[in-house]
Amino acid sequence: MAETTTGRRERKKARTRQALADAALRLFTERGFDNVGVREVAEAADVSLSTLFKHFPNKEALVFDLDADIESALVAAVRDRAPGQPVLHALRDHMVHTRTAVRTDDPFFVLVESTPALRDYARLMWSRHEKALAAALADATGLAPDTPAVTGLARFALEAPSIASASEDPARTMRELFTLLEHGWATTLLAQ
Repeated sequence: MAETTTGRRERKKARTRQALADAALRLFTERGFDNVGVREVAEAADVSLSTLFKHFPNKEALVFDLDADIESALVAAVRDRAPGQPVLHALRDHMVHTRTAVRTDDPFFVLVESTPALRDYARLMWSRHEKALAAALADATGLAPDTPAVTGLARFALEAPSIASASEDPARTMRELFTLLEHGWATTLLAQ
């Protein structure tokens, strides 16, 4: 019986969290992030303000409700890669698959890019992901998490989507960036 209750409770929490995130995104894209208060988001999701803060520590977090999932997927891309697949290739494939589908005209992208507080929050979020990714890379390679190779790869992988998103073919650009990392600048110059 406890398992059923726990499962039901977790599903209810997940539905409440999703309702809050959906209401926030809808209100923020309709009226602008700075023009909507957290109380309005709670009311739109039909929950109390205290319930909102049980699920999200601040207003910005409402927009990035998949933060933990994104970090888990980054770590899993390295940790759960196919046997024999190089870490760099697993990370490249994950980034191409997950980060190049974002379009610059997507309402979420427009909201984040047009709101300084959300851009800052996104940078902090990526910083946290960088630490988790560096730890996964260190585990996978046997290198220390603070070595330049590990921290550099983690940072590069997390910065690559911002470069790729500005291109006409983000997936191709992402692959080119990882090729640069894998083969180095000299090889890139020889290909020209």
